[in-house]
Amino acid sequence: MSASKILFFLCLSFIAGIFLESIIKIPQIFVCGIFVVTVLIIFVSTIRLFLCSQEHWNRLLVFGFCLISLALGILRVQITEFNIANDKLSQFNGKGKVVFTGVILSEPDLRDTYQKLKVRVADSTVLITTKRYPEYKYLDKVNIIGKLETPGEIEDGVFSGSYRNYLMKDGIYSVMNFPDVKVIGSIKPSLLQRTYSLILFSKQKIRESIRYNFYPPQSSILEGTILGDNGAMSNDLKKQLNITGLRHVIAVSGTHVVILSEIIMSLLLAVGFSRGKAFYFAIFFICFYIILTGLPPSGVRAGIMGGLFLLAQKIGRQSAGSRIIVTACTVMLIINPLLLFYDVGFQLSFLAVLGLIYLEPFIKLLIKKITKEKAPNLVTIISTTISAQIFTLPVMVYNFGNVSFVSPITNFLVLPIVYWLMVFGFLVAICGVFSNVIGFILFIPCWILLSYFVKIIDIFSQPWMARSVTSVSWVWVFVAYLIISFVVSFLHKKYSQKFI
Repeated sequence: MSASKILFFLCLSFIAGIFLESIIKIPQIFVCGIFVVTVLIIFVSTIRLFLCSQEHWNRLLVFGFCLISLALGILRVQITEFNIANDKLSQFNGKGKVVFTGVILSEPDLRDTYQKLKVRVADSTVLITTKRYPEYKYLDKVNIIGKLETPGEIEDGVFSGSYRNYLMKDGIYSVMNFPDVKVIGSIKPSLLQRTYSLILFSKQKIRESIRYNFYPPQSSILEGTILGDNGAMSNDLKKQLNITGLRHVIAVSGTHVVILSEIIMSLLLAVGFSRGKAFYFAIFFICFYIILTGLPPSGVRAGIMGGLFLLAQKIGRQSAGSRIIVTACTVMLIINPLLLFYDVGFQLSFLAVLGLIYLEPFIKLLIKKITKEKAPNLVTIISTTISAQIFTLPVMVYNFGNVSFVSPITNFLVLPIVYWLMVFGFLVAICGVFSNVIGFILFIPCWILLSYFVKIIDIFSQPWMARSVTSVSWVWVFVAYLIISFVVSFLHKKYSQKFI
């Protein structure tokens, strides 16, 4: 058994341990039992391996280490839950007014009538909802008087899923609604903090340039597409995007970044770049995009998954690609095991990459047969979109309860312009920071693309074009992925020779 395959099984075992502990609270005595049994297995199999070197004893040794990895996954979740239960700040949840001083540790999340601030207090983080004005800045030192509360299950009736779990994965166990907030200064930033401040300053200037050159809804769409900023987006536009299945286009999501990565690669290859040069250029573009959005944790994870997909594609081996992705997921789960169940973006990123690795080649082959290999770039865009959406659909329906009947059509019509929309959007926004005249010259092609985008949304956002599904059972999701796995396995056995 090769070293890469052993590492792959160890990673799967660790993920399985996190999965088991997340759905079934396993007693620590049982975990201790696993360690005892594992030590015996490893001891016996090691002796037998030296004596007779039989292959099945080698596999038994690997099985023993997989059991250790499983137990470590269980312990990682238990340690995280222990830290959550003993968070000092959350001990004051629901116990009346408190007074504390903290530092704003990220860019304020601005909404129409209010804003949200992530404030660091000692070793804890609290999410504060306060009035839209006055405005606050990253690294502002603030004095706060108010009541700490445990996050509820929903936020303002609009958040799908458990809002408490959504915040918990980001290390937030306490919230405050409209407390007294007073700026008392700012902290001396470190080099990394100064760099991040510069990124946020640049992002704000770009945002102002977009709003100067465009009016809603075009400005909201462009902000979301190139900055991942949906704070200024109206609820009506969000609803239209959900109906059309285009919400992922204007969000820093794993699906968005992965699809965008494939589109960029195909376009670079089409204009004459070698695959090696196109890979590095696409990686640079992804890094630049994630930095420009302000390095949100979800964006960083999406960028990692998009970069790993490109790496898997560059290697050109399906099995190697899947092992790289699983190893990267394991590293992320070691850092934060709550991502597996509570971060839908993490799940969608992983599934989208698997869809592109395992399903996209077969869909591309089918489309090439139909189109007789005409418009290869368009074929790539269609196959990429369909494969990613098939692999992510069950999780999307389970978490958000929305099925768009027109999503394949709208994505087919919109995704071909996303790359150019981002290119011209970047140029208009960045040039507009320095010169309104240059920004206006580049305004016209960007306005045409945005107007086309808005027209597609208007046409395909009729209420009957989507359906809300409530109370979706996890059993349905499990069956859906069993069917997908069976179909992919069948296609692999029947058509894999065409990719050799």
